[in-house]
Amino acid sequence: MKQPRFLLAHTLALFAILSCCSPLYSDDAKDREPQPGVPQGKVTNGTFDSSEIYPGTTREYSVYVPAQYDASKPASLMVFMDGKNYAKPNGSFRVPTVFDNLIAQKAMPVTIAVFVNPGTVAATKEGASNQSNRSFEYDALGDRYSKFLLDEFLPVALKDLNVSSDPQQRAVCGISSGGICAFTVAWERPDQFSKVLSQIGSYTNIRGGWAYPGLIRQTKDAPKPIKVYLQEGKDDLSNLHGSWPLGNQDVAAALQFSGYTYKQEITEGGHSSKWGGKVFPSALRWLWDDSAESTHIEQSHEAPKWEPHSDAIVNENVPQGVVEAMPPWESKVLKNTIRDWSIYVPAQYKAGEPTAFMIFQDGLGFANTKRNWRVPVVFDNLIAKGEMPPTIAIFLNPGHDQTKTRGKNGRPSDRSLEYDSLGDRYTRFLLEEIIPEVSKKYSLTSDPSQRAIGGSSSGAICAFTAAWEHPEAFGKVYSSVGSFTNLRGGNVYPALVRKTEPKPIRVYMADTSGDVDNAFGSWAWSNQRMAAALQYMGYDVRFDWAEGYGHNSEFGGANFPEAMKWLWRTETNEPEINTKDDLRSDFTLLNLLIPGESWEPVVQDLGFADAPCTDAEGNFYYSDMRAPGVYRINVADGSQDEIAKESISGLEFGPDGRLYGCQGSQKRIIAIDVASGETEVIATDVAPNDLAITSDGHLFFTQTRDQQIIHIDLKTKKVSVADTGILRPNGIALTNDQGTLAVSEYGGHSTWTFRVNSDGSLDAKMPTMTLRQPIDPKGEFNFNQPPPYMPSARGDGMAVDKRGRYYVTSALGVQIFDPTSRMCGVLPTPDSSQPLTSCILAGKDHQYLYVTNGKTIYRRKLSVQ
Repeated sequence: MKQPRFLLAHTLALFAILSCCSPLYSDDAKDREPQPGVPQGKVTNGTFDSSEIYPGTTREYSVYVPAQYDASKPASLMVFMDGKNYAKPNGSFRVPTVFDNLIAQKAMPVTIAVFVNPGTVAATKEGASNQSNRSFEYDALGDRYSKFLLDEFLPVALKDLNVSSDPQQRAVCGISSGGICAFTVAWERPDQFSKVLSQIGSYTNIRGGWAYPGLIRQTKDAPKPIKVYLQEGKDDLSNLHGSWPLGNQDVAAALQFSGYTYKQEITEGGHSSKWGGKVFPSALRWLWDDSAESTHIEQSHEAPKWEPHSDAIVNENVPQGVVEAMPPWESKVLKNTIRDWSIYVPAQYKAGEPTAFMIFQDGLGFANTKRNWRVPVVFDNLIAKGEMPPTIAIFLNPGHDQTKTRGKNGRPSDRSLEYDSLGDRYTRFLLEEIIPEVSKKYSLTSDPSQRAIGGSSSGAICAFTAAWEHPEAFGKVYSSVGSFTNLRGGNVYPALVRKTEPKPIRVYMADTSGDVDNAFGSWAWSNQRMAAALQYMGYDVRFDWAEGYGHNSEFGGANFPEAMKWLWRTETNEPEINTKDDLRSDFTLLNLLIPGESWEPVVQDLGFADAPCTDAEGNFYYSDMRAPGVYRINVADGSQDEIAKESISGLEFGPDGRLYGCQGSQKRIIAIDVASGETEVIATDVAPNDLAITSDGHLFFTQTRDQQIIHIDLKTKKVSVADTGILRPNGIALTNDQGTLAVSEYGGHSTWTFRVNSDGSLDAKMPTMTLRQPIDPKGEFNFNQPPPYMPSARGDGMAVDKRGRYYVTSALGVQIFDPTSRMCGVLPTPDSSQPLTSCILAGKDHQYLYVTNGKTIYRRKLSVQ
């Protein structure tokens, strides 16, 4: 049973229902063509290049003014992102023509249209390329783009035009990333825009758009005064950023739950403007119709009468294990908590022989042989048939904080806090307390492939979190009706999965269409998003789906024996990788990582490794800061030789062939002759951390403590401040064309980019890359809120590969971004007990990523072409 079948079948079936419920207007095709006798509006063009919010950007725009416009009466307004494509007379949308026709029919008011393109940072340095600012502007959440529109751009574009200030007369529209941008503008400023037209909107993890379903549901008691039209193609993308069909459906379900006026139009096709263009006139009719009705999808909760699986019925002919009640456990990791628990030991257990085990959350329910799970019975039967190994089951109930009052029917207080919280607090409780306690009496295996963890609902996301945080401890996960929703931030998981190096875990999932839909999310859509993410990343995953049912153990319990057979099967999984939906501009980890290749140590037992560097041949250079020394590893034979007895925190070759290095402790920049080891002091009375050098002799370095970027003209040795204000700037790197400088911040969570001008000056400063931050285990894990994050991602050293990807070392590992600053994913730190300070692409053909990781230097081969 393969997961793709179940997920795809259900999704397409529902989309077919929605399509049937959303007939197209018969006049759509006619409204897209000029009609005789219809007055035609005028389109004028302009250029906007004076933004302070997006400094250094230039963008083209145009304005349509209908023939019926009367300057004495305020006209309605509609703003289009990716405006050029909407304004094309022969394009997919043909807005001026459609507006002409619908305004003449009085199907919409007299409306001025503004077509605005995304910004471009034009290169000023010879040989450098222009940089698109589209993703940074469109995909980011928050009010930056709405401020740009309202405070900077629209006052210029609408100069001398009389436009209504009534939000009911103002709309915003876009496609793909422009679609989510349109929604964001209205979401942030419903006082300015009340109407949203989103076509194949990117409610995915390009820059955090996955969060909208959770945010929308939080407004149920006070919905924002916006009206939303969502068009989506049933064959839209599923790639490194997410599933567009599932993302749009999740948003639609959230809008429905919270009582918004919305329409979902599921069309044929995929990520193309063709299909949205065909229904564009009807979309406008609905958007401007004050009596338009919302889409409404009913949930079915029908289910067959529950019957136990044959392997969940006691068989007196098989050896039967024993369930042993354990004394209540008082935890030190999860302070003040006490919990009930028990252990099942199979009859086939042999003392002293390492034994497989499985931990169940809400454990005493799973242990009850009169209820739906019946774990002891199922284990007895499957172990006897050889369909799973002899396996000890550990049944753990959630903890109760002894300083609090128990809930209804004596429920423990801390279930949600323990189970729904992200991070490794609960896993540490298992690894530091429960497993060692069981090991005192029984021999447990250390092989993660023989260690499983499972649960239902919040217990299911808890099980996944344990394996996600510690795959070296748990290699198998069982999840039934998992709460991958916004109870405590678990709705982030599908986004994390698609942009994290795949972990060696096998995952079984089950859910139903009748699962709960409440203030914290749609369990049905969230589980589908989760299963699709695991499938995309090539995990060994099975997703069983059924129509109807509800948030209970009926479907999961009935199928539990089959789930265990699949989870404990012995054959090796061959990952199924399909990246057909990754566009040419997408840089999925799946195309970067090489199967079978992982981190390997290059140099060990150093004092402290830093300053990785390479030359044109791929020879690798580094510094042991405590030796001290600068060393070279020969690309041809792996031999190592010492270059100089210096302690360096940042190294790079200059245009004169010398190595330039940062010596913060000595407050200077030096240059090292590679052949002789002789050094020259380039600058003094500075506090350099890391550096980057252009081919024409402009050296930039970070002064972390002073929050400065310093420029040195190597021809004149003049030192000047190039920038101030980045929160502890650290790593620094140039793009291959040397037209963009990137700087990571150690004290925050951004990596900033600048335009490099021919004179060495920097401008167009923007925080275009957002680093993933570690979860703070000591923080407050509040209900219906994101988890507490550490204030700093600890961005450190940087590198750029042949394709233009950025690699930024951080507290979580090497974070990788594409040339347009969108995150591609995260590679874990080889040794998480040691600091990860910097990286470089070196070795043969510069296809190895080298990292300095405390006392060790590691490398791994990548497919960087």
